[in-house]
Amino acid sequence: MPADTARRRCAVVGLGARARLFAQALAGPYADRIDLVGFCDVNPRRMAVHNEWIGASVPAYAAEDFTEMLRRERVDLVVVCTVDHTHDHYIVQALEAGCDVVTEKPMTTDADKARRILDARRRTGREVRVAFNYRYNPVHSAVRELLADGGIGEVGSVHFEWLLDLRHGADYFRRWHREKANSGGLMVHKATHHFDLVNWWLGTEPETVYAQGGLFFYGDRAGARRGLARDYARAHGSPSAADDPFAVRLADSPLLSALYLDAETEDGYHRDQNVFGPGVTIEDDMAVLVRYASGASLTYHLTAYAPWEGYRIAFNGSEGRLELLVEESTWTRSEVIVPGDSAVLHGESVGDTAGRTELLLRRFWEPPRALEVRTGEGGHGGGDVRMLADLFGEPAPDPLGRAANATDGARSLVTGLAANRSFESGRPVRTRDLLDV
Repeated sequence: MPADTARRRCAVVGLGARARLFAQALAGPYADRIDLVGFCDVNPRRMAVHNEWIGASVPAYAAEDFTEMLRRERVDLVVVCTVDHTHDHYIVQALEAGCDVVTEKPMTTDADKARRILDARRRTGREVRVAFNYRYNPVHSAVRELLADGGIGEVGSVHFEWLLDLRHGADYFRRWHREKANSGGLMVHKATHHFDLVNWWLGTEPETVYAQGGLFFYGDRAGARRGLARDYARAHGSPSAADDPFAVRLADSPLLSALYLDAETEDGYHRDQNVFGPGVTIEDDMAVLVRYASGASLTYHLTAYAPWEGYRIAFNGSEGRLELLVEESTWTRSEVIVPGDSAVLHGESVGDTAGRTELLLRRFWEPPRALEVRTGEGGHGGGDVRMLADLFGEPAPDPLGRAANATDGARSLVTGLAANRSFESGRPVRTRDLLDV
């Protein structure tokens, strides 16, 4: 945010689970710099729950009254945490009202919406920041610093494998994310994090993308083929879901009960849909090949049904190789929800099944050397707390360029959009043909 000594007036639109991170930060550590003056959501119950959590009475506005809220509450900063495909609607209105914006990733879900945001930013001169918290993870920052300093010379290729376990991965198939029209699929909603990291680590942008992907494990057809299907639409109140290890039990979690189960009468949204039921239109197994402007290539694979959660990354350079292994969970418990702890469900923090974090430098003609990097406390390896400080705290130097703007959001998005296009066509896709950032 701009270096301004005046207090800022902030509103949050979209009061689901992720908004809790921002609302509690704004009402807590950053309350001496920012006034939280508005909540906006389609569901009044969820806004009331957030007010209860932070012990405040932040004015609550219906979604159709968003611009009225901006005017009446004299908002100059908006945090967007709505369903992905609506991000552009709120971002553009906020920019045109003279506000700066912090948006959850992905910035949006298609090329036309991305162009709307980029055009509005140019017209208004206001700022858009994308909440890429993984840039602030200390391990990822160490990778960026080492590569920028030429630790393995010029990077020629990257191999990147990301695994979502049967708890976290399945959760995308219970929620609104299961419909590609809402989320852009995991290539957009989830992998935008990973594509952004590669762009940032290498200091480049994607040019050509070829991809293959499909629905291999979840959905009604796969579930029936493997004998995993259960006869229920949503888990709550269904005897068929009682012993299903893939069913989330909203009533066992105070947080999920308050935000979703108790709020269903307001909007009819079910947070606990059957992962092997009909209506899933996103992929769960995806392979991507990317060529970058720097000449480097990326091989990437995302699996959403793995027995453990984490990722492996290897950078091959002209002077050696850098390898990163992060085991966020070494195995998956059959209990989908730990009562009261939604972070375990969402993958925002690690539990007692967490494993290793190893960063290994292998330079030519030298023995391999393990690099010690302390992971941070809090969600996403310490990335959340550092990101919040950058977004809302005292402005500080950013030598690693961790702050992500709308251009960064578009560059991460276009890789996923091109992958989705390649799924359909079976052909390589030039990113510039979709979105010329």
